[in-house]
Amino acid sequence: MTAPNPLTTHQPDYSLKQLTQYFLKLGTLGFGGPIALVGYMHRDLVEERQWMSEAEYQEGLTLAQVAPGPLAAQLSFYLGYVHYGILGSALVGIAFVLPSFLMVAALGWAYTLYGGLSWMQAVFYGVGAAVIGIIAISAYKLTRKTVGRDWLLWGIFLVNAAATIVTESERVELILASGFLVLLIKFPPQNWFKQNRLNSFIGVSLVPFLATVPPAPPELLGQIALFFAKAGAFVFGSGLAIVPFLYGGVVKDFNWLNTQQFLDAVAVAMITPGPVVITTGFIGFLVAGFPGACVAAITMFIPCYLLTIIPAPYFKKHGKNPGISAFVNGVTVAATGAIAGAVVILGRQSLRDIPTLLIGLVTLIALWKLGKKLPEPVVIMIAAIAGLVLYPLIHP
Repeated sequence: MTAPNPLTTHQPDYSLKQLTQYFLKLGTLGFGGPIALVGYMHRDLVEERQWMSEAEYQEGLTLAQVAPGPLAAQLSFYLGYVHYGILGSALVGIAFVLPSFLMVAALGWAYTLYGGLSWMQAVFYGVGAAVIGIIAISAYKLTRKTVGRDWLLWGIFLVNAAATIVTESERVELILASGFLVLLIKFPPQNWFKQNRLNSFIGVSLVPFLATVPPAPPELLGQIALFFAKAGAFVFGSGLAIVPFLYGGVVKDFNWLNTQQFLDAVAVAMITPGPVVITTGFIGFLVAGFPGACVAAITMFIPCYLLTIIPAPYFKKHGKNPGISAFVNGVTVAATGAIAGAVVILGRQSLRDIPTLLIGLVTLIALWKLGKKLPEPVVIMIAAIAGLVLYPLIHP
């Protein structure tokens, strides 16, 4: 019998098996990116099945936004934890992530074998350009949603965008500093000691402690483990927020992949269901085969899993604290600025001629005009066909 969970006092009207099966299906068929995935969870679990209350869902969504890591995956961890504790959270997380991981590992295997063939190069010629358009429209939407007309937030956005462009990597320390800057200005220290609010920042101090992972015996796997654990522990925002961080490490620092291979990895994440950050499995496969894929995916998700379930009981009580809200606001805007900077960096590499420039521009306009009516996987498939047609003409 499952032990009672600290987040609820009533018995759920669904079984853990039913919840796990739901997330297995969502991980297999859930396309559309993190915003779409969290929308599916609300529609299915709150509105239709009524397994979760609106309050439980909103608490989970807020915690997923506060803690670093992929939004959709963290929300799934929390919803599994609500009624079934650590076991429920673990099973739901595995069910949600495993299908897309197996898909990207298989794609990594195919890419390794056939990546040199002209047809594969042609596919990613078009897809890589479309990815720039997808990231650009996402950055625009996030900017409108998070920055608004606040001069302080605009300053943070521009500084982080510029730093990402100049250094060609996401500056984690700058993002965290942005959070603390907004905290100090919006919620000054003299208010921290009122109503016991100082204790509400305990969750922030967990970050550096949960960033460590068990070392892997081979040196390369150890490097992969440490790098992706840092990504899981320090990257805030939606799934696309990890793109500049991964680019800085995978391409610039370690030289594991070149820019085109990295864009192909982002494209793979776009055409597969489940969380966008599962692209880490594809990258790990290209770097060190199937062991690399496993190490990259596991170490990516463990820190954000722990940063979801450990503060969950505490967050239920203190999640609406204005200090936490201010910190989250700062890091979210900073992460959005980093995404905008990544568009410039990756665009330089991917939009390298008139056809790719046109593909990127058409993608941007189509998503702007049609929005949710045009699913991202459809965009990727159209771009792949365009690449198959245009690439032989440009590279005979």
